[in-house]
Amino acid sequence: MMALVFLLGLLCLATAWAQTTGVERTILHYQRLAQRHPLDAKTYYLLGDAYANKARESGDLTYFTLAEQALRKALELAPRFSQALRHLAYVLYSRHAFQEAIEYATQAIALDANDGHAYGVLGDAYLEIGKYAQAQEAYQHMIQRRDDLYAYSRLSGLKSVQGDPQGAIADLQRAIQEGQTQGRPHESIAWAQWQLGNEYLALGQLSAAEGQYSAALETAPRYYRALASLAQVRAAQQRSDEAIGLYQQALAIIPMPDYAAALGDIYTQLGRLEEAQKQYALVEYIGYLTALNKVLYNRELALFSLDHDVKLDEALALAQQELAIRQDIYAYDVLAWALYKHGRFQEALAAMQQALKLGTQDARLFFHAGMILYRLGETVPARTYLQRALTTNPHFHIFHADLAARTLAELASRRGLTISQEQHHDQ
Repeated sequence: MMALVFLLGLLCLATAWAQTTGVERTILHYQRLAQRHPLDAKTYYLLGDAYANKARESGDLTYFTLAEQALRKALELAPRFSQALRHLAYVLYSRHAFQEAIEYATQAIALDANDGHAYGVLGDAYLEIGKYAQAQEAYQHMIQRRDDLYAYSRLSGLKSVQGDPQGAIADLQRAIQEGQTQGRPHESIAWAQWQLGNEYLALGQLSAAEGQYSAALETAPRYYRALASLAQVRAAQQRSDEAIGLYQQALAIIPMPDYAAALGDIYTQLGRLEEAQKQYALVEYIGYLTALNKVLYNRELALFSLDHDVKLDEALALAQQELAIRQDIYAYDVLAWALYKHGRFQEALAAMQQALKLGTQDARLFFHAGMILYRLGETVPARTYLQRALTTNPHFHIFHADLAARTLAELASRRGLTISQEQHHDQ
């Protein structure tokens, strides 16, 4: 009997072990190793790396906190541990502590000038705070040292912001090919496939976007980012039931405020207002759940409030906080939209000009610019930007695409009336 109980116990342990993911087993391994060797800096570094991988894989932000703790312990034991410095820089970047990330990445490079990954993190942090020339320089250093998925996927992001979507697409295709050929981690390949889908979706190419999101899900089943983005495609295709199911799957894996907002918008479009309100309430619950959430989701919370005309004063304050930390084009865009919602159209235009300065091909930016100019009575540029929004991506927003079309129709009607009046005057 005792033997049977022992065998059943082993079977349960084996089943539980089999159900854990590879990264979870790695975490368990290094946790145990750290207990046995509490003064081994490399063990804490590898544990921190495993926690960071789990955060990327799952989207669970608590793993970044654990990663930071493990990496700081490694540096306490070995202050000149360049890889731990670089990993800590990445974790701080992921937690939106961009200036600290720059400091630690710079320290890592000073200790190891051939660390391509450190240059990558440095470039990412510069990109997020709007220092685009410094980001490009860092990425160039990276690609000189690493001609791989990680370098090309980063370059693609910079090219996209700089208004070169075709260059971004080409870089992502190279990144995916390199990742598949060299056997890079599935999560890294899936991320590049998801990003490629985003580039296609931004250009209104639904079929191409769908193909990449599906490929990402083949690479990494239950990849929450791909599930949510595929839901966005399904919504654009008027396949609402499928979109709802996909958003629900993504939210079940990791609750993200923008996923809940998008799901709520679909319910609103379908007239299912009670269900929509539940999702809208979830947006704020997620955004304010923890101190870290309040930092990471400032931008999403501001946009949600602005797009749904709620808590506009708070949204403006959030937009101003974002700009104080991140002077990138999207921080200026959120501020411009907040000022627009407050009727401060001239100030909104000044911020919007900063958002448009790189020539980024983003329908949302064009829509915001068009609406601001419309309110200022600048009908010709307003028409131009609203048309660019719909030409770039006719599916850029579940409600705003229709508003852009209605506003264009109104402007065309006004123009026709003016022409007829002028003709009558000439007679």
